[in-house]
Amino acid sequence: MRNIDLTGKTAIVTGGGQGIGLATATSLFEAGANVILNYFPDAEGNNATIAQTACEALGDRCLALPADVRDPEQLASMCSEITARFGGIDILVNNAGILRDRSFKKMSHSEWSDVIDTNLTGVFNCCKAVVDSLNEGASIINVASLSAVTGFFGQANYASAKAGVITFTKVLSKELARQNIRVNAVAPGVVDTEMGKSIPEDNRQAMIKMVPLGRFAEPREIGDVVLFLASDLSSYVTGQTIHINGGWWA
Repeated sequence: MRNIDLTGKTAIVTGGGQGIGLATATSLFEAGANVILNYFPDAEGNNATIAQTACEALGDRCLALPADVRDPEQLASMCSEITARFGGIDILVNNAGILRDRSFKKMSHSEWSDVIDTNLTGVFNCCKAVVDSLNEGASIINVASLSAVTGFFGQANYASAKAGVITFTKVLSKELARQNIRVNAVAPGVVDTEMGKSIPEDNRQAMIKMVPLGRFAEPREIGDVVLFLASDLSSYVTGQTIHINGGWWA
């Protein structure tokens, strides 16, 4: 049986301080990778505290670095620090994202653009920032969503952004293939993160009825699929979106 060994590899996980990002970072770290937890530099410093605490819990191969994925200059600075410390980059997980749910008629232009700028343009920005620092055989994994293919009510912005992520993944996989860089996506359903737990209980119960497996995903179940896509066990997998939704296809 082959084990996943990422010793000597360097991985960036955007939005890595909590939820799916932290679970993914933990999976990569336990497989031996150096892991950078990227976080949004909020004025209060809360995200920095969360990410740094998470890094301390993992160990000395983990580093917390700030950068707003909407800001190419911040991302360039972050990548320069990473390459100076670790050399090239082997894994990029584009996980950072936000929700601004509202029905189309009530959705403001800023609620639309905030989600598109973070969830879709942010993925472009991160890939652009690291592409020249990626080692041959590197892997990019973009976090999409079940919403991208079902179009949940009140998520015109989020569903559109995540659908764009899936198509962007396909295009980039073709353009980077000659460098032996693989690009894939995962599309989780509802996950028991803080965001998932914030859904009103009546809505949660209605959603669970749509899931043949009868439960929501644990964050680690998403992280472990990302781990597979980051490893050489998936060396012939590129341009794909793996749906992790317990069978929910309503």
